[in-house]
Amino acid sequence: MKTDFVEIFQTIRATMQQYEALGFNDRVNSETAYELWTEKEVQVDGKKRLGWFFGSVVIAKGYVGFYFMPIYVEPEMKTTFDPKLLKHLKGKSCFHIKKLDFELLSMIESALAEGFKLYKEKGWVD
Repeated sequence: MKTDFVEIFQTIRATMQQYEALGFNDRVNSETAYELWTEKEVQVDGKKRLGWFFGSVVIAKGYVGFYFMPIYVEPEMKTTFDPKLLKHLKGKSCFHIKKLDFELLSMIESALAEGFKLYKEKGWVD
């Protein structure tokens, strides 16, 4: 079980970095923040936008924040998540992680895969 926020951040970032090879770009990549975006033109709520946020991980004061936009875009996606993951959800799309074990990391990996699938279906990523 990881409790050090730097370790938790680095572990989640490493998991997210795999998606750079699948069409996302890192707009931010520092020692305390990492963001993934699609750079394709997308249409959200009737508005065209160049690029769309996918997710990020940041070291905050009392937790590591895992921000995951697919559940903001499709809130019903949350119904497929394990309740153990959902207990970390604060607000609409931010998970507060204070301890990371293999099981929770596996749930985050599954969420990322589902989010990627959603963005691919929408044509937001190749």
